[in-house]
Amino acid sequence: MKSPALFKEYLWLVNTIYKAKKITLQELNEKWLRTEMSGGVEFVRSTFNRRKTAVEEMFGINIECDRRDGYRYYISNVDVLDQNSVQLWMMSMMSMGTMMKESFALKDRILVENTNTDEAYLLDLLHAMKQGVCLDIVYQRYGCTQRNHFTIAPYCLKMFHRRWYVLGRFDNGNYGIFALDRIKDINKTDRTFELDPEFDAEGYFCECYGVMVSDETPCERVVVRVMGDSRYYLNDLPLHHSQAEVCKTDEYTELVFNVRPTTDFMGELLYYGPYVKVIEPQWLADNIKNIIKRTLAIYEE
Repeated sequence: MKSPALFKEYLWLVNTIYKAKKITLQELNEKWLRTEMSGGVEFVRSTFNRRKTAVEEMFGINIECDRRDGYRYYISNVDVLDQNSVQLWMMSMMSMGTMMKESFALKDRILVENTNTDEAYLLDLLHAMKQGVCLDIVYQRYGCTQRNHFTIAPYCLKMFHRRWYVLGRFDNGNYGIFALDRIKDINKTDRTFELDPEFDAEGYFCECYGVMVSDETPCERVVVRVMGDSRYYLNDLPLHHSQAEVCKTDEYTELVFNVRPTTDFMGELLYYGPYVKVIEPQWLADNIKNIIKRTLAIYEE
């Protein structure tokens, strides 16, 4: 069987078990026979076991059997599908790729956004992370003509606003964040590193809106009032994992965040224009107000 067809089966298996919470092999087979993929051929136990193993190896999604509950299958680490995990991202990308292949005749009517990242650099970083090898990178910041050399232990990768970033650890134990589209060259060194066992990539960025981890802005409680249709947009696509609703009326919704209100976070609030107002802290509201005044002054010149 060709890979695209197999990927479809993997995705179907995960989605079916995820939606059902728990399901027997017989119930799974009944659902399988109602799909076009089955071709009328049953989903026998040997096939199920092969797909189950492939899903675990490829996505890190564990499908277990609860023998005390009628031999029903379930996803034991379901949390990886309930957050911004690499498993969920990989499945989304594979699902989208499969759909695009099946809809190739519509290619001129499907518009996508590209990332400005050299895929070769991304592969170099992935290999170095897997092998525990330090890298020499040549980096050029925006607005600078000078190129700087850094030696880093690549600790993790993060995508933000269609850009890939690598978090690197220096010899002194400090960290630096580098945008892949500003890296001009990458070379492996003969030095190896061991990942700090206490390092938690998600925890490292948990207070951040994006990737501004070196900013000294402290984490604090931020309350914003959202009006118009932006209320529904932010409800469906939260800005931050800490987002919670604290007040709701017919005219607006108030949201609270525990986040570092850095420049990138302020930029996101400004994106919504007159439909978002900062309630607290006051210094953040003042900063937003001053940015709007400076912007208005440009147009009044």
